[in-house]
Amino acid sequence: MTLKRVVITGLGTINPLGKSVPEFWDNLMKGVSGAGPITRFDASNFRTQFACEVKDYDPTAYFDRKEVRKMDLYTQFGIIAAREAIKDSGLDLEQENKKRIGVIWGAGIGGLQTFFEECRDFAVGDGTPRFNPFFIPKMIANMAGGMIAIENGLKGPNYTTVSACASSAHALVDALDIIRLGKADVIVAGGSEAAISVPGVGGFSAMKAISTRNDDPKTASRPFDAERDGFVIGEGGASLVIEEYEHAVKRGARIYAELAGGSANCDAYHMTAPDPNGEGACDVMLGALENAGLKPEDVDYVNVHGTSTGLGDVAEPKAIQKAFGQHAYELNISSTKSMTGHLLGAAGAIEAIACVLAVKNDIVPPTINFHSLDPELDPKLNFTFNTPQKRKVNVAISNTFGFGGHNACVVIKK
Repeated sequence: MTLKRVVITGLGTINPLGKSVPEFWDNLMKGVSGAGPITRFDASNFRTQFACEVKDYDPTAYFDRKEVRKMDLYTQFGIIAAREAIKDSGLDLEQENKKRIGVIWGAGIGGLQTFFEECRDFAVGDGTPRFNPFFIPKMIANMAGGMIAIENGLKGPNYTTVSACASSAHALVDALDIIRLGKADVIVAGGSEAAISVPGVGGFSAMKAISTRNDDPKTASRPFDAERDGFVIGEGGASLVIEEYEHAVKRGARIYAELAGGSANCDAYHMTAPDPNGEGACDVMLGALENAGLKPEDVDYVNVHGTSTGLGDVAEPKAIQKAFGQHAYELNISSTKSMTGHLLGAAGAIEAIACVLAVKNDIVPPTINFHSLDPELDPKLNFTFNTPQKRKVNVAISNTFGFGGHNACVVIKK
């Protein structure tokens, strides 16, 4: 059968750099850091006391107070991002066959704050089991996708991909496949996460995975820098409207870019560490390009997973050199996590948006906070340090890798 072409027609986000896509992109171009002291709870006794929070968030600006009580923060972020993406797409849902529009959402953890609060309240009580009747639906990781569908009446394929930090990239790969096969006309895809909480920060801190640069949070996320000391946890949501090409053309949609390919695999190496040889990362990039019908030399920009951790920031550039050969030195590489922090299950979607806008605007966002290069890295690679770089961006790829060895890569082209 002939596979259908797939395009991106809508974008939406709420994240540490902005409550809309234009605000997010503007701050990426300015090299703004979203990091600051944690306000969601008292972190004074924690080794890490900062994060990349969504700034000045008021849920009642988006939802009725009764609705707020029914939804964990991660679901709220997901709905907000999807609203913007659907509006941006120009879809008239009243004129569409809603049975042909689905939602595929990514979340690495789901309602962690809800789970923590309910268990804490029971533990400090008198043993009487008094739980919120919304405890389970607020906590489960699929609820953001369900609520997005309920709000918009979308009755097509609907499920949640859970693969740690690769979750929303897997959602995009699945959306691509479903539309290619003609099983839907439109998929609202993306991811959301809200793990800046006592167990979230405490758990990652216990692993020594997150930075402890409390004296200077804004420079703490410094991918590829010799003095990096861990990632900075972030939060938010990001959504892309993925659409069959002919369907988009017929309704006169504005098309941002083509979602040309995607791939997924597993390192099968370690619970939390990447394969140091970058074999899985190399294969997933080459697989995504093959899936897109492209060659390595067609790629202009790689938005890397680039978390600012010791092992990952060495393995991924090695994988890029292995996959691209000499062309690796012609690429722009950058990690937007240096600005947004690590949005965990939402990382793939927010970084895909960065790639879409890089392709649209022919400019590569920077990797900020660079001071000195890790001596294990090749200084001839272009990491786009500290300032954005204008160049023709016909093809961009986005890498996301999750605990458990999960790898996903998407290909976005003009």
